[in-house]
Amino acid sequence: MTEIRTPLRRRPAQRRSAARVQRMLDACAEILDEDGYDGLTTTRIAQRAEVAIGSVYQFFPDKRAVAQALALRNLELFGDRVARRLGQGGFADWTGTVGAIIEIFVDMHRTVPGFRELRFGDVADVNLLDDAADNNSVVAGRLRGVVVDTFGIGDTPELARALAVAVEAGDAVLKMAFRRDADGDPEILAEAERLIHAYLAAYIQED
Repeated sequence: MTEIRTPLRRRPAQRRSAARVQRMLDACAEILDEDGYDGLTTTRIAQRAEVAIGSVYQFFPDKRAVAQALALRNLELFGDRVARRLGQGGFADWTGTVGAIIEIFVDMHRTVPGFRELRFGDVADVNLLDDAADNNSVVAGRLRGVVVDTFGIGDTPELARALAVAVEAGDAVLKMAFRRDADGDPEILAEAERLIHAYLAAYIQED
């Protein structure tokens, strides 16, 4: 799994600068919740974060880069939560983690500022997380790393393909759930879990 290149023009060298960058990302998230990606501008980010517009451009070339940094923060938070939950155990095998992973995603959709609109970046660009791969592929790669590390299974091309298909299918059905209900239609969420779990269980049987 390749490391994703940072969208920052330069990394903040001091704690105060790092805190200022985080305020910009928080401001970006708030604006996305209020007015969507079309309503996002670097000027609004600066105003909301209470920083000079020059401070925004010191670290980010444009609004896309700010959204990219926020999407990467979302991905890190998602990955950390998944790793923590999987580390607690209680699963018969790795395919049994589907419900827990969906639960984490749904909770972030409901509670994390900006996630409902941006998620992992598709609203801005299907290659927002990584210029060389679409966003779902990056998410699948992150999940693959967690699954391999947690369950000690082989990181094979077949596993990569199975998780890529599962993430793509899950993304489509989860989008459907949130189109029908702002908090996620419970019946569609249950169908998403059943669909993905059945597919991955079949993958194990064929392996």
